[in-house]
Amino acid sequence: MSEKGFSGITVAAFESRMASEMTRLIERYGGRPLVTPALRELPIQDNPAALRFGVRLIDGQVDILILLTGIGTTALFEILRSRHPMSSIMVGVKQTAIVARGPKPVAALKALGITPTLVVPEPNTWVDVVSTLDEYRPVKGLRVAVQEYGISNPDLLESLRKRGADVFPVPVYKWGLPEDLAPLRQALDQVIAGHVQVILMTNAMQIDHVMQVLEQDGKIDLFQAALKKMVVASIGPTASERLQHYDWPVDFEPSHSKMGVLVKEVSEQIQALLPSKTR
Repeated sequence: MSEKGFSGITVAAFESRMASEMTRLIERYGGRPLVTPALRELPIQDNPAALRFGVRLIDGQVDILILLTGIGTTALFEILRSRHPMSSIMVGVKQTAIVARGPKPVAALKALGITPTLVVPEPNTWVDVVSTLDEYRPVKGLRVAVQEYGISNPDLLESLRKRGADVFPVPVYKWGLPEDLAPLRQALDQVIAGHVQVILMTNAMQIDHVMQVLEQDGKIDLFQAALKKMVVASIGPTASERLQHYDWPVDFEPSHSKMGVLVKEVSEQIQALLPSKTR
C-alpha cells in the first residue's frame, strides 16, 4: 500500500491538543481531514486534593504514586512547586515508589530529573497498572496515590482497594466541552449525512463528549446508524471499552497505542476494511 492509502476519503477525528498533528497525519496518508475538538482542558487552579497530597508526600506518608498521564504529571508537580521547594518535594519522591503508566509520564518525570520505579507496559490499561504492581509487591496496607486525568477510573481504584491498599485519588485537571460547540456539531452532522468514511478515536473522553452532544441534539440513533457504514478505529483498549459501552463498532486497533501508528495502519488497511462496512 502506498503512503496515500486513504485515497482522498474523509477521515474524522476529535483531537484538541494534538489537532494540528492529527490533521497533518491524515493528509500525509492521503485523507481529507475533518478534525474538530471534543474536549477542552480545564486546569484545577485551586486544587486542595493535590495540595494535601503534596504535604503527605513531603512528610513521607505516600508509599506508591501512580502517574497516569504525562500532562497530568507535569501539572501535578507544577502545583506542588507553587507551595514547596523542589528539594523538599524530592525528599518525598525518594521515599516513594513512582509508577509511570507508559512513555508520556516517563518523559514528564525525566524533565523533572526523576526516574520512575516502575514503567507500565503497553497497552497501558488500568489492568496493566495493577498487574505491574502485583509483580512488584503486595499493596496491602500501603498508601497509594493515583494521579487522575479527565474522569476518575473507579475500576483501578476499586482493584487497588480490594488488594488492601489505602488509596487516595489526586485529580489534576478535568475535561470540559469546547466553549464553541458549532464545529463539533457540524462534524457530527457530516457523519450522519454519510460524508465521512473513517472516524479515529484517540481518547475515551472524546467518546463521552460526542455522545453528550448527540444526546442534547436528539441524534444518537441517526449517528449510530451512520457508524454501521463507516470504519471506526480506536487507539487502544481503553478507548475501545468506552466505544463498546455506547454500542459503537470497533473495526480497528493499531499494533501500538500511538496516534501516528493509528493513522498509518488504518490508512494501510482501509481498502480492505471499508468494503465490509459499505456492503
